[in-house]
Amino acid sequence: MKLDAPVSGIMTTKVAVVSPDQKLVDVKHLYEKTPFHHHIPVVENKKVIGMVSLIDFMRAIGKASLNDNDQVYQTLLVKDIMTEKPVTIKPETKINKVAKDMIKGEVHAYVVTERGVLKGIVSYTDVIKYLLRVLD
Repeated sequence: MKLDAPVSGIMTTKVAVVSPDQKLVDVKHLYEKTPFHHHIPVVENKKVIGMVSLIDFMRAIGKASLNDNDQVYQTLLVKDIMTEKPVTIKPETKINKVAKDMIKGEVHAYVVTERGVLKGIVSYTDVIKYLLRVLD
């Protein structure tokens, strides 16, 4: 098993991102229309400054309807709900290190960066998919 391989081989490189000044309606549209991780990096000036998880989003909208014109989607901004300074790793970080860290339950996805610039994202789903390929 090649668990000492770098995460660059399993990370998702086509990542949906948002900026801190976008409205929550934009996050809603990403969750509705694109298949991707449940985590959306927040990027400003090409640097990762935060992360919005599906849980962050659900907490923020509370009992809002699915109507785009609902007040919460139009008044809250990404910066109002994002987690600042998300946990990041480098593309050469080993898969086994990421897997061991993830089983602790504190991190479900890592933003992969080089000098603060987004290169991809790796989640527990990526790790599981890799393990299933290796075990097959």
